[in-house]
Amino acid sequence: MDLYAAVERKLNELDIPFEIVEHEPALSTEQADSFIEGIEGVRTKTMFLTNKKKTAYYLVIMDDKKQLDMERFKELVQESRIKMASADSLLEKMQLPPGVVSPFGLLNNPKRDIQVYFDQAIMAEARMSFHPNTNEKTLFLATPDLLKFLQAIGYQSHIVEL
Repeated sequence: MDLYAAVERKLNELDIPFEIVEHEPALSTEQADSFIEGIEGVRTKTMFLTNKKKTAYYLVIMDDKKQLDMERFKELVQESRIKMASADSLLEKMQLPPGVVSPFGLLNNPKRDIQVYFDQAIMAEARMSFHPNTNEKTLFLATPDLLKFLQAIGYQSHIVEL
């Protein structure tokens, strides 16, 4: 199944407008940013994290220029240890390879067992950008529409100060 097509289909079904930019595969956030230079919208990074026992999973979305304070995040979610989830966990939970993580991967998580966290600092931005389950495209959509998308597919968004 074409994972991008599922994203496009769901956004269209929800009447959510979006802009798509096609480009060569982006292997880093810096490279991805170079492909979309001059287009309005905050450049995001999405991290897939887990606790020590791999019993809880988290999707953390923030400005791609900001560093995640793991100590702060583990306190927010009340875990003793937080780490980047493995490529195997990413494939199992969202059917995605590393480097393609975004909120759109949640379409591939029928258990709905991933918690979504946004950094408060980006929520005032009019638009956000993400890879739509492929690193050969960047998708821009309005911030409220992203929250609408997440709610429509069964996810609650947590907005926190990271």
